[in-house]
Amino acid sequence: MKFSEFIDKYAAHPEYHAPRGSQLNAKSWQTEAPLRMLLNNLDREVAENPEELVVYGGTGQAARNKEALQQIIKCLLTLDEDHSLLVQSGKAVGIVRTHPQAPRVLIANSNLVPAWATWEHFERLKQDGLMMYGQMTAGSWIYIGSQGILQGTYETFMACGKKYFNDDLIHKLLVSGGLGGMGGAQPLAATMAGATYLGVDIDPERIKKRLKTGYIDHMVYTYREAVDLVLSAKEKGEAISVGLVADIGDTLQHLIDDGITPDILTDQTSAHDPLHGYIPNGISLEEASLLRKSDPKKYLELSMKSMARHVGLMLELQNRGSVTFDYGNNLREMAKQGGEPNAYDYDGFTPKFIRPLFCEGKGPFRWAALSGDPEDIFATDQALIEAFPDNLPMINWLKKARERVSFQGLPARICWLGMGEREKAGLLFNDLVRTGRVKAPLVIGRDHLDCGSVASPNRETEKMKDGSDAVSDWPLLNLMSNTAGGATWVSFHHGGGVGMGYSQHAGMVVLADGTDRAEECIRRVLYNDPAMGIFRHHDAGYEEATETLHQFGMEF
Repeated sequence: MKFSEFIDKYAAHPEYHAPRGSQLNAKSWQTEAPLRMLLNNLDREVAENPEELVVYGGTGQAARNKEALQQIIKCLLTLDEDHSLLVQSGKAVGIVRTHPQAPRVLIANSNLVPAWATWEHFERLKQDGLMMYGQMTAGSWIYIGSQGILQGTYETFMACGKKYFNDDLIHKLLVSGGLGGMGGAQPLAATMAGATYLGVDIDPERIKKRLKTGYIDHMVYTYREAVDLVLSAKEKGEAISVGLVADIGDTLQHLIDDGITPDILTDQTSAHDPLHGYIPNGISLEEASLLRKSDPKKYLELSMKSMARHVGLMLELQNRGSVTFDYGNNLREMAKQGGEPNAYDYDGFTPKFIRPLFCEGKGPFRWAALSGDPEDIFATDQALIEAFPDNLPMINWLKKARERVSFQGLPARICWLGMGEREKAGLLFNDLVRTGRVKAPLVIGRDHLDCGSVASPNRETEKMKDGSDAVSDWPLLNLMSNTAGGATWVSFHHGGGVGMGYSQHAGMVVLADGTDRAEECIRRVLYNDPAMGIFRHHDAGYEEATETLHQFGMEF
């Protein structure tokens, strides 16, 4: 197929679709895989705004612009196994000589020298066409829709139930703001965990998308209708989810005025980006769009002030008894800058619930079926259940996911696996391809939110035991380890999840195509990647990580 024909069929802006089936368009599966996943990121089923190449997170893009995207596609279609493509903030900038077990694509997104690492400097570069915001999995081509954060959210809510509610979220009301690409996972995760859920978003299109994909049960436009629904369901012990089209701050104020205290309170608005991600209180979506362009300084002032009010209301509900936690969008920092002095008086989700899992090398292991056939994912589900018969939480999750999770774009799955488990699963998947039990290769990746791949002092590395929250040597070592190990594509980003200046993080994807080469790479990468989390937490003084280190003979 000629390049122009490929573009017309799969990448005619803004309608993007990944090729399906077992036939190659590129020279090998090592380049076909990133090509398909890049296009999958931009599929309208997956991406929040394919017109702007935005995948999720307000402005998180897969490529810098349409022309840069087409150049990346052209390079991937012609690249051989002795070369690797360099991508700088969403633009192909060169091809280097490598070897068949080297990464085929090396990606760096949104990275700025620390003293210049601000939204203001980034925006100037973006306006000049020199940079894009890669978020985490948007710019590293391994986003799989809301399912990508679903299990992590489910694990967090289950941990909250275990810690505060005797392992039982039935008859509990969970309230949160934001129903975009990340927050859109919360309603389904909450109901899967047994809770009644109320989510609030000012943008009705976001809630409509969650309705269409089965992530939310009801959509309403008035506070009274929403409250009547969730309070009735809570009393009956019904795990339903309701999406309210409204301002989250106004909704929290109404709850306070009515004496309604949620059992659990969090937030996942796009607060990391106060200019493009958060809508200030008191203005419509249309007004926000106009003000953002006409007077960005005023917009930022209103946005920060609104976030300060938002967090102040969360603190009031915490004082009234809500179990309140930050879910990693940097809302507390933005609120502090906006005038709320006590913004950090509630904890983030990682130190509160997730860090013990990180100490075991556990994190969001995900995979996608390049065939496009859901039966390939169901085959992997069954293979994992048979391979890990004693991992009852994983088995329970996989069964729930099959029943309740709708695929977006290429069918995919996620489940949290740790040291030893990831390598075993990867080898199992490679064997499924080798023996024809799945119809085409699988790609294995993860969120950048993982045990050893990120430095984010207001999120994953908040309140590290040794005070090393901001040390970003660790994600760099993760990047180098996965590059040396032979991941199929690797990435290093700045600002994902929490915005410019607040994080650095690394991503990896490795191909399972049934070959001996893939097996060798999988053995290295899926050992190295979780090992980084154990090394990182052992070095910080966590006894659980030291025990895991000894368990797997990783002493040095």
